[in-house]
Amino acid sequence: MKAFSCRVCGNALYFENSICMSCSSHLGFSREEKAIVPVDQHGQYVDATGSVWHVCANSSLSGCTWLSDAPGGRCFSCNLTRTRPSDDDVKGLSEYSIAETAKRRLIVELDGLGFAIRTREDDPETGLAFDLLSSVQEKVVTGHADGVITVDLAEGNDVHRERLRVSMDEPYRTMLGHFRHEIGHFYWQQLVRGDLLEEFRELFGDDRQSYAEAVERHYGEGAPPEWRDDFISQYATMHPWEDFAETFAHYLHICDTIETASAHGLATVSAPSAFTSFRDLVNGVWIPLSIALNQINRSMGKGPLYPFVIPSPVLDKLEFVARLARL
Repeated sequence: MKAFSCRVCGNALYFENSICMSCSSHLGFSREEKAIVPVDQHGQYVDATGSVWHVCANSSLSGCTWLSDAPGGRCFSCNLTRTRPSDDDVKGLSEYSIAETAKRRLIVELDGLGFAIRTREDDPETGLAFDLLSSVQEKVVTGHADGVITVDLAEGNDVHRERLRVSMDEPYRTMLGHFRHEIGHFYWQQLVRGDLLEEFRELFGDDRQSYAEAVERHYGEGAPPEWRDDFISQYATMHPWEDFAETFAHYLHICDTIETASAHGLATVSAPSAFTSFRDLVNGVWIPLSIALNQINRSMGKGPLYPFVIPSPVLDKLEFVARLARL
């Protein structure tokens, strides 16, 4: 994430800010300008072309800080959400805002890396949409199917999520991580299934194997003993689809963290795209940076920020994912 500053007073801003804490200017995020801009007392922003933008209709509902091109309309990110909790689901709505915040961060990164976002309006059959569902009264399974990403909003609850992380022996589990993993499934369908399928199978394995049997085997037997030699996580060993989604998520983890570190003077590289080889970026920037960040976390009495090791076969997979952004 790039560093943002207030256009009125120059004060540093967080991506989620709707008000500048220094000059009290009201703010909105312009996806077109990739910037946080000031809005007037009517919740409007006029860009350099004279176009008028409006505060998203979901600003009160979910804390959305983005701008819409229509008065009373929803922004691009909110329009991607097909289903949300009902108005009387207080717990679900509180978790809904956490999920929407993570989704907005995901979209900004995809835009920055060059991944086209085909919506349901662009492609009614496989375009991107989100069902952000409350599991207060029903079971919700996070996953992806033909462009629709379903997220259990309970994952926004720290206690619930940490309990699952420990019970499933995972080193890392966040709401943003779920979005990054599931969007990997979406881009496998959009960009890989087709001309790149044979190359994918050489790196990740044969996706034609039964997914249901793979799930049963994984949860019954666990990961192979030597999984660390070829995979980024235990979950990645379950099926080639999950290996790709996990790799895609880590590609986004790495790119976003490096860009943020660079924006705040903690890394010298201007952007991940400055490297022609993602392997070189990982070896030259990410590994020393992640070691430093892990040590900083330990200095605060916490566990490592990035508790993963990247073996050479995973670097090959990351390189494959990085090339997709240029298609």
